[in-house]
Amino acid sequence: MPLDCSLILGVRGRQIPAELWAQQGLRKLYLSDAGLREVPDELAELQHLRTLALDGNELMELPEAVCDLPHLAYLYLGRNGLQGLPPSFAQLQSLRCLWIEGNFLAHFPRALLQLPELRSLQLGDNRLCRLPAALSRMASLRGLWLYGNRFQEFPSVLLRMDHIRVLDLDRNRIASFPDLSGLASLRLLSYDHNPVRQPPCVGDEVQLVGDGAQEYMEERQERLQSLQQQEEEPEGTEVAPVSPEDGPEDGEGEFAALTGSPEET
Repeated sequence: MPLDCSLILGVRGRQIPAELWAQQGLRKLYLSDAGLREVPDELAELQHLRTLALDGNELMELPEAVCDLPHLAYLYLGRNGLQGLPPSFAQLQSLRCLWIEGNFLAHFPRALLQLPELRSLQLGDNRLCRLPAALSRMASLRGLWLYGNRFQEFPSVLLRMDHIRVLDLDRNRIASFPDLSGLASLRLLSYDHNPVRQPPCVGDEVQLVGDGAQEYMEERQERLQSLQQQEEEPEGTEVAPVSPEDGPEDGEGEFAALTGSPEET
């Protein structure tokens, strides 16, 4: 039975101690900021590993051994020199969280489209300028961070991602946003440091981060409170019936009493 243990390893001389590979029950391994330029193939012997942190190193390519960890769920590859991911990355079918920010990705890694469990994808501070149409197939994705890339237009595929809850497009070059009120699951949108003139149109439950967001949300809150007050009928109040002779024709009076005038709503 594998031990539920973790190891934060201090690496000297950019060399991983050989005795590490004997810890085959290891579930969490942190090798952050260790100056690593490569990782030995023996990493694949840690078959129970669920969390692996290799961020802040000097990796120019993803070590193939990483793709041979069947239970890996959390992988941190930020701040390396990666320009892509190998096709074998699609073998990580248990992966739920991938942070690969601060690298040199100019194209969205196609292997990610084959990861059914991926829920959190951190791609900030790369060189992306477009997203594949197949991104909408990633039905488990809930958080997508795309800040600090090179998008000049809002990626239209995002309009089909009804399940997304967190979307960060901070520090891009997007001059206008489409109507995002159709993204029913969206709860947080960051659009700051883009050349937009007004906040994007979103649903009433979405928190915005960006220029003009505070004023937008305050006005929205006032509007919602006003609507709520209009809908609340004082207790004990009875509405007198309107006789056909005195009221409008075709039930217009009943409709107006229920909905209010256009100015009120």
